Amino acid sequence: MHRIGVISDTHRFLRPEAIAALYGVHHIIHAGDIGWPSIIDDLRKIAPVTAIRGNVDSGDWARNYPETAAVELGGLVFYAVHDVKNLDLDPAAAGFSAVISGHTHSASQEIRNGVLYFNPGSAGPRRFHLPVTIGILTADGGQVTGGIVALNV
Repeated sequence: MHRIGVISDTHRFLRPEAIAALYGVHHIIHAGDIGWPSIIDDLRKIAPVTAIRGNVDSGDWARNYPETAAVELGGLVFYAVHDVKNLDLDPAAAGFSAVISGHTHSASQEIRNGVLYFNPGSAGPRRFHLPVTIGILTADGGQVTGGIVALNV
């Protein structure tokens, strides 16, 4: 079993509650709107990180992060894109088990054509009266399942 932490839209703010919720994962995917490179440095103290840039990530430091990324974890392939509306491929045909996104600040998950579309919501400053959340994915036996974790903030 492989546990993957999923976080997005930190906007320069990594909450201690998010750090605590991510302890014990094998890998972390940050789905963009990082806000500042030290966020990724702090996440790397917990587990290896795959991170992409979002629409608010600009400047020289942001060039170190691609707009999309594919990563194989626990025998499954995950595809990260900040805004799922910018998805320009067929995830099922490409062999992806999950599409990880952010941008909306609203947590969601659904399966389409055998692919999990997973948005962990926003772990940064509270916006739009939405809960502050992260996600945990579990890759086990060739399957991926997801859970949304609401942070007590």
